Amino acid sequence: MRGLQGKTALITGASSGIGQAIVIRLAQEGCNVAINYRSNPEAAQETEEQAMQTACNQVENCGVQSLLVQADVSQEADIIRMVETVIEKFGSLDILVNNAGIQTEKASHAVETQEFDRVLSVNLRGAYLCARETLKHWVEQKRSGVIINISSVHEIIPRPMYVSYSISKGGMGNLTKTLALEYAAQGIRVNAIAPGATVTPINDAWTEDAEKRAVVESHIPMGRAGTSEEMAAAVAFLASDEAAYITGQTLFIDGGLTLYADFREAWSA
Repeated sequence: MRGLQGKTALITGASSGIGQAIVIRLAQEGCNVAINYRSNPEAAQETEEQAMQTACNQVENCGVQSLLVQADVSQEADIIRMVETVIEKFGSLDILVNNAGIQTEKASHAVETQEFDRVLSVNLRGAYLCARETLKHWVEQKRSGVIINISSVHEIIPRPMYVSYSISKGGMGNLTKTLALEYAAQGIRVNAIAPGATVTPINDAWTEDAEKRAVVESHIPMGRAGTSEEMAAAVAFLASDEAAYITGQTLFIDGGLTLYADFREAWSA
């Protein structure tokens, strides 16, 4: 895709699932990639190896570079260090992908305050702080750039038993719009993708159980779950010059899940 080769991208939570697929796809498009992980350096290194192998198979005159950078995005000091490390290594930062996220399942009345705060601190506060530190760099250098937030269909679909997760993704939708509006005049674009049911390790509870998977997929008009590679393709598009006139948008990639699947067949109101 136009405008990606030679750019530098930082992807948070990039050692597995959608984050890993984004790293590999952006490297394939010729981006230098900074691979953030919190506590699993082995998985992060595996991601790095796959990304570099893919890049050198796909990019002419492969000069793609990579960097593993440990940071807990719930910790402000870690985020500041991470962004500084990436800029020091590559000389610039062009694309930020806020992918790191966690979730907990519990009845809303039973959620402990620390459990609630942990999800919000990673999914929403962490995304904001990563954006803030990146924006500082762009504003100071009078540079353009791209931020892509990895949201969820639960940005708009309530999810009982996951109150903190749903709130964090709803907030991410407004974060995307607010930053897009505030920095558009500087050539900074901010968008989000909202995956639906996706085959990733975080969803093993239903992807690895045929009966549970069938129930999940029965609610999806297209009749199947998405893949990490499909999510990564959308990120590559939004990060590229092909999407140069798109900002402040959330792209739902969900097989039609947000189309009110129960209305596939007419019924009397």
